[in-house]
Amino acid sequence: MNTGLIFRILILLVLVLTFFISATYRKRAREEGEFIRRQEEGWLVLILRMAFALPLLVALLLNIFFPPLLAWSKYKLPLFIQIIGALIAVFSVPWILWVFRSIGKNISETILIKQDHELITSGPYRWVRHPLYSGALLLLFSISLVFEDWIIFGYSLAGLIAFRLLVIPAEEQELLNAFGEEYECYQSSTGVLMPWIR
Repeated sequence: MNTGLIFRILILLVLVLTFFISATYRKRAREEGEFIRRQEEGWLVLILRMAFALPLLVALLLNIFFPPLLAWSKYKLPLFIQIIGALIAVFSVPWILWVFRSIGKNISETILIKQDHELITSGPYRWVRHPLYSGALLLLFSISLVFEDWIIFGYSLAGLIAFRLLVIPAEEQELLNAFGEEYECYQSSTGVLMPWIR
C-alpha cells in the first residue's frame, strides 16, 4: 500500500469520526434544549455558508476518492511534513470530542445563543474562547499538508480570516449582550483561537 493511499484512508477516517462526533453532540443538544435554526441568522448568511462549505466538501472528497482530478492543485512537500499534518489531523479528533463534551447542550448551529445558554469556562474553554473553530481550522490546515493541496490550504486561510473578522466578533457580541461583565472578564483571561493570543 503506497503512502498516498494510507494518507487518504487516514483522512477519510478522521473526517468520518469528526462528523460523527459533531452529529451526535448536536443531536443530543437539540433533544435536551432549545434549537436555533440556521435560517434565523438570515438567508444571506445561510447562502454564504453553503457557498463556502459545498466546494470545500467537493475538494475533500475529490482528494480522497479521485485525487488525479486535482493534480493541478498540488504542491510538493517533504514526507515528514505530510506525516506531521497527518498526526495533527489524528490528534484533532480527541480535541474536537473534548470541545463538544465541554460545551454540551450549548452547541448551536448558528452564532446566535440560546435562551438558557450557559457560559462555559471549563475544558478547553479555560484557555480558548472558540476551541471548536480553532480545532476545525487546524484540522483543515493539516489536511492541506497531507494532501499537498492549494485549494484546501486556501480554504483554511479563508476560514481563518472569515472566523476572525466576521463570525467571532458577531458571536462575541451576542455573548457580551447575554453575559455582560462576566464575559468581559472571561475575554481578558483567554485567547480567541489560541491560548497565548488575546
